Amino acid sequence: MPISMNDIPNNIRVPFVAVEFDSTKAIRGAQFQPYKALLIGQKLSAGVKPDLIPARVNGKSDAERYFGAGSMLAEMADYYRRSDGITELWAISVPDTSVGASAAGTVTFTGAVVEAGVLNAYVGGRRFTVPVNVGDTPANIATTFAAAVNGIDDLPTTAASDEGVVTLTARHPGLAGNGIDVRFNYNGGEEFPAGLLAAVSPMAGGTANPNIAAALQAVSGEWFNAFVMPYSDANNLYLLNQELVRRWGPLVMQEGWLFGAVRGTHGELGVFGAGRNSKHECFMHAHGVPNNVWAIAASAAANAMYYGNIDPARPFQTLPLTGILPPAIQDRFTDFPENNQLLYDGISTFMSGDDGIVRIGRLVTTYKTNERGADDASYLDLNTGLTLGYLRWDLRNHLLRKFPRHKLGNDGVRHSDGAAIVTPKIAKAECIVKARDWEERGLVENVEQFKDELIVERNASDPNRLDFLVPPDLMNQFIVGAVKIQFYL
Repeated sequence: MPISMNDIPNNIRVPFVAVEFDSTKAIRGAQFQPYKALLIGQKLSAGVKPDLIPARVNGKSDAERYFGAGSMLAEMADYYRRSDGITELWAISVPDTSVGASAAGTVTFTGAVVEAGVLNAYVGGRRFTVPVNVGDTPANIATTFAAAVNGIDDLPTTAASDEGVVTLTARHPGLAGNGIDVRFNYNGGEEFPAGLLAAVSPMAGGTANPNIAAALQAVSGEWFNAFVMPYSDANNLYLLNQELVRRWGPLVMQEGWLFGAVRGTHGELGVFGAGRNSKHECFMHAHGVPNNVWAIAASAAANAMYYGNIDPARPFQTLPLTGILPPAIQDRFTDFPENNQLLYDGISTFMSGDDGIVRIGRLVTTYKTNERGADDASYLDLNTGLTLGYLRWDLRNHLLRKFPRHKLGNDGVRHSDGAAIVTPKIAKAECIVKARDWEERGLVENVEQFKDELIVERNASDPNRLDFLVPPDLMNQFIVGAVKIQFYL
């Protein structure tokens, strides 16, 4: 039986030696899967990139030029890059809605300053100081404070003062602005100058988030593993989840995840999580955190992408959300029962250490029940989807590399070793090779079970089709330890 040549014809009569290359056996072992992340948000008028045009960004400076300093996209790029400097990062802006209103809040100054000092202010987690002198009136201080806010081009608000009252207005219209945190004296030892008081009225009144449908259409042909979004309204979540379901399907195979963050009381967070049920989304809670929700979402996504790409089966607990400030002690949830209940609601959690670093507690999806309403924890942890996505990508690429233009034959037929023919037995052996690769990487276990349950057979109706039943036993994560100390006296 002749060797199957790819490019050398059989009808050469001229004295000649033709040599071609075949790369089907060149690559061995588990391969690296490239990841891409997409930031979705709003831009400011100073940005040069038009809405709905995706742009590759290296970090904050690129995003500021494209979308404007102080835009949510610029801050998202900044916080993403603090934890992941490797993954290919893109951003796309969506136009503001014509009916959207910007959130606003106030700071009201009262009292008489009897000792000079500084105001230690925080807007969206960004700290800045304002000098205060003896004799300054509330109106003077408000004017100086508003000027300080407007002088920082990457704050998420602008400011205006009037008779001792500063009105802070979100740069972007929409619901997301309602979550911008405004506070004073966050760090220990910070206090108001003697005699001065400042009362904060929280940001509120933001309405009508943009619609992301056109943005999703603009990137419909591109594979992104992470979609980071500042919006948590029902319409946009529905649109993105429908897109993720399509991408996860067997005819597209471009799996990705939505990463977001939500504010609220413990009860409000529970209600939000209980109302969600998707294996494709991961929401970190933002209760008590000074930073903006879009910064928290970007930081969580960056950790998932960077470390998930190194090892999708390894859990994310203890990884730092770089730049994210912890809640004040009185605002922190307890592990039991509060964080534990949030995890059952499908809300991801973090830990606040004595070192001031916020670390991931557990990244979970909102998936809780299957299509029939039965409790189902099969896609609880983000690691499960990441690992499955990698196995599908790696196995598919392996088969496409090994058998790019092969004929399909039956087992037991005499074929030349050099013929471009694949049989069920040969394909099955290649699946086992991949299972061994995955086992060595710590992605699966029980390969003997894999071999016993693996099925590769020719389709009964289509003679050109090979069907596979691939049963990997995914590696689990060490999340909980249960120890009994049985002691003697």
